[in-house]
Amino acid sequence: MKKIILGIGLSAVLIYLSLRGIHFQGVADSIHRVSLPYVLLSLSMMFLMQVLRSIRWGGILRPVVKVDPFTLFSVSNVGFLAIVAIPARLGELVRPLLISRKKNVPMAAALGTIFVERIMDTFTVLLMAGLVIPLMPLPAWLVRSVSIMSAIVLIAVVLSGLFIAKRKRFEGIDRFIPKSLQSRYAGQIRRMIAHFIDGFAVITDWKRLGGLMILSVTVWIIDVLAIYALFLAFGYSLSPLAAFVLMLILIVGIAIPTAPGFVGNWHYACILALTLFGLEKADALSFAILYHALSVGIVLVLGLAFLPFNRFSPKDLQIEKPDNA
Repeated sequence: MKKIILGIGLSAVLIYLSLRGIHFQGVADSIHRVSLPYVLLSLSMMFLMQVLRSIRWGGILRPVVKVDPFTLFSVSNVGFLAIVAIPARLGELVRPLLISRKKNVPMAAALGTIFVERIMDTFTVLLMAGLVIPLMPLPAWLVRSVSIMSAIVLIAVVLSGLFIAKRKRFEGIDRFIPKSLQSRYAGQIRRMIAHFIDGFAVITDWKRLGGLMILSVTVWIIDVLAIYALFLAFGYSLSPLAAFVLMLILIVGIAIPTAPGFVGNWHYACILALTLFGLEKADALSFAILYHALSVGIVLVLGLAFLPFNRFSPKDLQIEKPDNA
């Protein structure tokens, strides 16, 4: 509860900073003048990203369980809805929860695939950042953020390799818990760790992993193009490189747990990025409002459409049954 309150408070601060000194009539006029064909192009790219993300997750899951396309797409969209709607990023647990129910997959194994997916996403974005950073001057704080993200993903990649190479040692970690608790919890811990490592199985299949990395690059390039299409919708003379920088700053910004829907941190990150390229704050806010509405809107529409097929309660995220660990 304290984290939720803190997140809402942080959102309120960022909303204030985003709106301070803004003439709202100008913002409304700017949004009203956007080119609808470019907006629809951007929206179609956002939808394509959702499709490709579900396909990629299916590829990561494949060594654990084969999932049909409809189930993948429906579970993925309800999971993304949960990430937007549930504070403190607890929504990240919804996809593994739902797929474990539908396909009788251990929750820990499904969670392992989400971990792999996050490593893949971060690695791809950092790879692209390594190509972009030499091409344009960026603020020192952003370069530092990229460096920190690089260190984290490097550690995660090394850990992933160790999970596979030293599996038996990780599975035996239960021996470090107090002997008084071993008889009760050792078996559960051992099974949970084994299932979690099962979720990393895709990294042993180099051919499949290479295809998934190409898919990841495609997803993030489409994300950049969706942002660029919105630049064109507003008539901004900004390049695709500027769209990538905005995406990078936004990734850093929304990683901070705030109020549901990324309200505040999304808008402030967009303003921070676009003002780097000479846009007025009011123009940057206009872009942020529409970009946020489209991005969150498509998640809400698709998530709510598939929610009847994938019902869950937030209480489910607090309970993990031992027989499905």
